[in-house]
Amino acid sequence: MTTRFFVPCDAAARAVGADKVAIALRAEAERQGIEIEVVRTGSRGLFWLEPMVEVESPGGRIAFGPVAARDVPGLLAGGLPIGTRHPLYLGRPEDIPFLKRQTRLTFARCGIVDPLSLADWRAHGGGRGLERARSLGPVKTLEEVTRSGLRGRGGAGFPTGIKWQTVADASADRKYIVCNADEGDSGTFADRMLLEGDPFALIEGMVIAGFAVGAAKGFVYIRSEYPDAVRAFGRAVRLAEVDGLLGAGAGFDIEVRVGAGAYVCGEETALLESIEGRRGQVRAKPPLPAHRGLFGRPTVVNNLVSLATVPWILAEGAEAYAVFGMGRSRGTMPIQLAGNIRHGGLFESAFGGTLGELVDEFGGGARSGRPVRAVQVGGPLGAYFPRALFDTAFDYEAFAARDGLIGHGGVVVFDDTVDMARQARFAMEFCAIESCGKCTPCRIGSTRGVETIDKIIRGEQSAANLALVEDLCQTMKFGSLCALGGFTPYPVMSAIRHFPEDFVRPPLGVAAE
Repeated sequence: MTTRFFVPCDAAARAVGADKVAIALRAEAERQGIEIEVVRTGSRGLFWLEPMVEVESPGGRIAFGPVAARDVPGLLAGGLPIGTRHPLYLGRPEDIPFLKRQTRLTFARCGIVDPLSLADWRAHGGGRGLERARSLGPVKTLEEVTRSGLRGRGGAGFPTGIKWQTVADASADRKYIVCNADEGDSGTFADRMLLEGDPFALIEGMVIAGFAVGAAKGFVYIRSEYPDAVRAFGRAVRLAEVDGLLGAGAGFDIEVRVGAGAYVCGEETALLESIEGRRGQVRAKPPLPAHRGLFGRPTVVNNLVSLATVPWILAEGAEAYAVFGMGRSRGTMPIQLAGNIRHGGLFESAFGGTLGELVDEFGGGARSGRPVRAVQVGGPLGAYFPRALFDTAFDYEAFAARDGLIGHGGVVVFDDTVDMARQARFAMEFCAIESCGKCTPCRIGSTRGVETIDKIIRGEQSAANLALVEDLCQTMKFGSLCALGGFTPYPVMSAIRHFPEDFVRPPLGVAAE
């Protein structure tokens, strides 16, 4: 009898030796004369346990981790099935507390299926959403997405159904669906995990979107820093074309475009400029992309997670999705725990849990063992929250009420050794480097911001320079063309507001009392 072993091919697992583990498993099984099959899957997102190897057993899969190639002989010693006394034994993956407390909808297949097997995808529910959409028709499909309460998972949180309806109502000879997979925020990896672990979910979501709004062509814009994801998704598109999921029979085609590393191309209009072959610069709005987007045609621009969630909504129904969450934040959010944290990884959960629960309970606190001092949520443009705000509910409105933003769901943790003045400086420096240069508040304001915070760090006229930084932030917030300049004040001002002691410095050469 052949026993199946599941080893992730996700970039995070490969970075810590998953490929070597897979090779060692095959070689050791051959040496021992054991019949095994090694299936490469995506990751379940428990990164501190990677490479996490799962073994098929009569009672379901059993997990072991983190496994190194040197552990493989012991893993197979004594034949199969492997006993529970093995030092790397983790039990059923679903019983691991980090996974057990999640609500996996969008990421339900990640780490379970062979990402490039359409048969595996269909055996685990793939295609059901598209089938139901076609049975409902475009109008009712749009209604279903709207009733679900799904909002954009890329950062802005705009209602997906309203955006789709706007494009559907527009009159044009052709329309487009554009997937924004330019995942540039610090501490984020949800897009990459889906591209590498369940690419057909995105394809299905884009086909549904095209069907709903009357678009026959889609583009997926992937950042160049994700070479594994680019290869995996490209192969998935070719397999879908052969299968008939894409192409003339399906009435929808997908083209992959690879970005060149510009953070600003995560902004939807700069992304459209890049796809059209121009430098990635922000367009003035209006007109909105939904009216005049790619190549001047009505265009749906959605984040990858938004599109990959649509098949679940159509398969299970809008009400089944909307029952999760709170207020206007419905459904689940893939929260990505990163930075100085013990249990880094992806945690998909319904909106409503608190920031403290995410960091302390699920994340296990700081990996250094020191107290957590600050958490940045929402990427490099997100606000820094101190422990006093850890009771904040993880939903769009709760964060906005405290001058924060959820963004793409990245949560980056810092312990008590962090210098928040230097973090504020980094925010300004990041903006200055990544600015497309089109508007003065972003281009010049961020550069002046770096210079002014440097003076504060040197202890030069702290009060006057802090006032100048606040004035710069006001100008950038209300005068910038896009969120890059407009949101940079969030990390800067939150650092000053919540950690004022880090901005009071003695002049250089003067010892602090």
